[in-house]
Amino acid sequence: MSAPTREERRTCWGARDELWKCLDVNQDNTETCKKFHEEFEKQCPAQWVKYFAKRRDFLKYKEKLQTEGFEPAEGAPSS
Repeated sequence: MSAPTREERRTCWGARDELWKCLDVNQDNTETCKKFHEEFEKQCPAQWVKYFAKRRDFLKYKEKLQTEGFEPAEGAPSS
């Protein structure tokens, strides 16, 4: 597999941004954003799709920690 061109990267990132915007507006309802997800998978290499999915999860988790703070899981040992 060769590296994507600048235009291919731009197209992929645009598809990712459209998907993420749809997910944000629709409270992460994947069914509502199905067409955006299909376009994202079509425009981006599979490894990038996996990376961006993990990246979004991390960013959402980080945002939640910053706004709500850390809550240990029930039954977790306290320090």
